[in-house]
Amino acid sequence: RDFNERCAQCSEVNWGLTDGGRFYCRSCHNVTERTREVVNTDFITNSRVQTISKGLRKQEKNDAGCEWYICEGFQLVLKKQAEALEALGVCPQMKDEILCNFWRCYLQKSKQAYCKRPAGETVKALSVCESSTDVDSDPERPSLLHLLSLSESEGDLQTDCSFASSVSKVSDSTSVYSGSVDGSLYLMKNQKEKLRMTMPMTLSFCYMALLWLREPITLSELLRFVVEGHIPYLNVFQHFPEKMKLCGLDLRIFCVESWPVYEEVFNKMHELAAFLDLPRFPDITDSCFLHPDMLCMKYLMEANLPDELHNWTCRVVKKIGIGEVDFLTLMPGNKSTRKVKYDVLAAAVIVVVLKLLFLLDDRYEWLLSEFAEERNKNNTEGGPYFEFKKWYEVVKQSLDVEQKKLDEERAKCLWRCEKPLFYSVKNKSKVLKRRQMVVNLQNQFGKLSGSVQRAEKPNPSSFQLSWSEENTDGSCFHEHSLKGVLQEKCGLLTAMNPDYWLCTVKLCNEKLCGHLAHYREVEFPQSYHFVLGLFSFLLRIQPSYIHDEVCMIEHKLFNKKLYKKLKYNTVLRK
Repeated sequence: RDFNERCAQCSEVNWGLTDGGRFYCRSCHNVTERTREVVNTDFITNSRVQTISKGLRKQEKNDAGCEWYICEGFQLVLKKQAEALEALGVCPQMKDEILCNFWRCYLQKSKQAYCKRPAGETVKALSVCESSTDVDSDPERPSLLHLLSLSESEGDLQTDCSFASSVSKVSDSTSVYSGSVDGSLYLMKNQKEKLRMTMPMTLSFCYMALLWLREPITLSELLRFVVEGHIPYLNVFQHFPEKMKLCGLDLRIFCVESWPVYEEVFNKMHELAAFLDLPRFPDITDSCFLHPDMLCMKYLMEANLPDELHNWTCRVVKKIGIGEVDFLTLMPGNKSTRKVKYDVLAAAVIVVVLKLLFLLDDRYEWLLSEFAEERNKNNTEGGPYFEFKKWYEVVKQSLDVEQKKLDEERAKCLWRCEKPLFYSVKNKSKVLKRRQMVVNLQNQFGKLSGSVQRAEKPNPSSFQLSWSEENTDGSCFHEHSLKGVLQEKCGLLTAMNPDYWLCTVKLCNEKLCGHLAHYREVEFPQSYHFVLGLFSFLLRIQPSYIHDEVCMIEHKLFNKKLYKKLKYNTVLRK
C-alpha cells in the first residue's frame, strides 16, 4: 500500500508481495529488489524500526548495464521476428534450424563469432577480450536463437577479439552510460567489407529462410506484415532485456525512422546468399505457392478479375518459359541468372494478359464494355459478360477507401518508442514521470478533440481486398465470362483484338540505371496506369517495378517480331 514507485517495465503502480517479501508488479509480473517494510518492536519499547532493503551495492554500481555486442542485439531482433513468423503459421523448422544456421554462418563469415582468434593479437588485447566478455572456447554451440535472454547471451558467442582489442584503443567511446561494446566500431567504413548488419537485413534473413522452406509468404507480404505490426521491426529494441542499455550510436543502429523498402531487402537477401556461399535453393516447382501460376490465381482473386483469365496467364507463363524450375530457383552467386521477384512477376503477367485482351489504350476497352453491357441486357442464359468499365468503377471505389485508410495509418504511426529509454537510476524516475505526463496529456487532448481511440490491429490476412460472390449488387466479377472479348479460331480461343502496343521497344541496361525501362505516368494510357496502380497497392511497391517486369515479359513474348523489326530498321538506315 505504501510503496508508490512506478514499475520500471510498464510504469504502473500495482504492486504485490512474493513469498520472499519482495514487491512484484501485478500488471507485468516484474520483480524488484525492494522488500516490504519490517516493523520490529521486540527490542525497543514504544518505537518502530523501518528497514527497506535496496539490494546489493554491486547491482547499483553496475547500473550502466552489462557489456554486450551489436551482433547480440541483432540476434535478439531475429529471434523476435522468427517467433512472430512462427505465430503466423510458418514452419517451426525456420527458427531453430534454417535461420539459426544462416545466422551462424554469417557470424563466422564476418568474423564476429565461431572463428579462430586473429594471429598477432597482443596480450593486452586478449586480456581485454577475456575480461569484457565471458568468451567460451568451444565453437560448438546449441541453437543461438535459444540462448537469447541476457544472462545467457553474455557469453554464448565466441566473439571476435578484434572488436575487443579495438575497444581498448578507443576507450573514450564507452562511458558509464554507454550501451554496446562495439557500437562505434560497427559504423566504421572497414565494417562495410563484411556486409555489415542493419535492421533491413534482418528482414532479408527472414525472407531468405522463408524462400529456402518455400513458405507461402512473398516478400511484399512479409513487408506488409511488418508495417501492420505483426512482425517486430519498429522500436523492436524495447523488447531488449533491461540490462542491455542502448545509447548514442546504438540508437543509430537499432532505431528506424522509415519502413523497409522492397528493393533494399530483396537485393540484400541476394548479397547475403552469395556472401554465405549457400548452395542452390530448393526447386520452385509448379506445385509451390511461389510459382507464377499459383500467384496469378491469388492476385486475380484479389483484383476481382474473372477466373477465366487464369487460363491465359498460364499460357503466357508457359510460352515464355518463366515457369521453368531453373528460371525460378535461386542459385546464389550465379550472375548469369536473373533475380526473380515472384510476386512482381505474377502481377506483371496479369497486366500483359489484360493488354492482350483489352489493349488498355483508353479506347478499345471502353468499346468492349459497351458491347458487353448491351449483351448483358439481353443475356438470360449463362454468366454475365465481363464489363471493364463496371469493374473499373467498383475496384476504384474500394481502392480509394483502402488507400485512404493506409495513408491515415501511416500518418498516425508513432515512430518513438512507447517504452522510455533511461540509462541510470537517477534519470529513471524523471523519465517515467515525463512519459506518464505525455500519455495523460495525449489522452486528455484526444477526449477534447473527439478523436477515436486507436483500435487493435486486425488479424493478419493474405488478402487486402476481398470480394464475396454472394453479393447481389454485382460487385464480384470472378464468375463473369470473357466471351465478349474472345473468338474461336482453329479450335482455339483467341483474342478478338489483333493489335498490341509495347511499353518500350528497347530495354535499358538494368545494371547501369537500375531499371529495364523508364515509367512516366503521362506517357501511358490511364487504363494501363490504373491497373499498375492497383497491383502497386496490393504489393506496396512503386508502379515502375511492375512496369519493368511487364517490359521484360513483352520482349520475351514478342522476341521474334521485335528482332525482325529492329533488323529491318537497321537495313533501312544502311
